Amino acid sequence: MNTKLILTLLVLPLMTACAGTDTYRNSCKIEIDAAWNELDILSSDGFSGSVSYSKAFGLMTSAKTMQTVEKYDNCVGQAKKARYYMNQARQGK
Repeated sequence: MNTKLILTLLVLPLMTACAGTDTYRNSCKIEIDAAWNELDILSSDGFSGSVSYSKAFGLMTSAKTMQTVEKYDNCVGQAKKARYYMNQARQGK
């Protein structure tokens, strides 16, 4: 009886951890796709030489790396920061 209870208590946190990963996985993909599209638009509009563009590009590279190593929560954060710097580049900052 105790073995079943202990096994259940050990497996339950693992199951909830996997569920959280799926949420971040989808968010990561959505953020990266949106950010790459924005970065392409900035590049075609002539903002590719700005400091903010360079920061955004670096953050996007980092976000893609985080996605590859399955650190999806970090991926979302990096992509959101990149989109912030893209907005800064658009404003000429």
